[in-house]
Amino acid sequence: MSKYTASKWKRSRHLSFSTLETGDELKKRAYGPGQHGQDRKRKPSEYGAQLLEKQKLRHLYGVNERQFRRLFVLAKKEKDVVTGLAFFRILESRLDNLVYRMGFARTRAAARQLVNHGHVTVNGKKVDIPSYLCKVNDVIGFREDSPLKVVKESLDGKPTVPAYVTVDAEKIKGTFARLPERNELPKDINEAQIIEFYNRKL
Repeated sequence: MSKYTASKWKRSRHLSFSTLETGDELKKRAYGPGQHGQDRKRKPSEYGAQLLEKQKLRHLYGVNERQFRRLFVLAKKEKDVVTGLAFFRILESRLDNLVYRMGFARTRAAARQLVNHGHVTVNGKKVDIPSYLCKVNDVIGFREDSPLKVVKESLDGKPTVPAYVTVDAEKIKGTFARLPERNELPKDINEAQIIEFYNRKL
């Protein structure tokens, strides 16, 4: 995946959206970065608004454009659920996201690093692909020989764990218990705008 190397705080301010899900990036300066950040009040075009929503969701999950578009195509093929919710569920099923949601890492970037370095297991087998899509009832844990200090420090911070995952902090493992519902997912994203954006492209 191509790596985003610029400031994450500037990116969040540009999007007016906390991609770290803490809100810290917008507390001090809730306006765009740069010399003219406070003067950019022009309402975006319809296309611009759709692009903004797409970028907010893409940067939230740390997915590059090619992966993001591929996952959207997968979501459109779902027949039993609306495309927007299906898209969210696929993104939430990524291994790096679940490691983050279970509180084993403080950020998705840290979770991605744990996976990349081969510390994480799914159903007892090592998986070092952050984009690996987990299934309901998959058990996520860590190799016995993996250094877990950073994981324990994250768990000691008592992170908020969503209801669709369960965590055993003693054994340092968790289960993807069920698919999330829309009201359990980020509320500041208008997925209808993202669908409209890609309907122009596909």
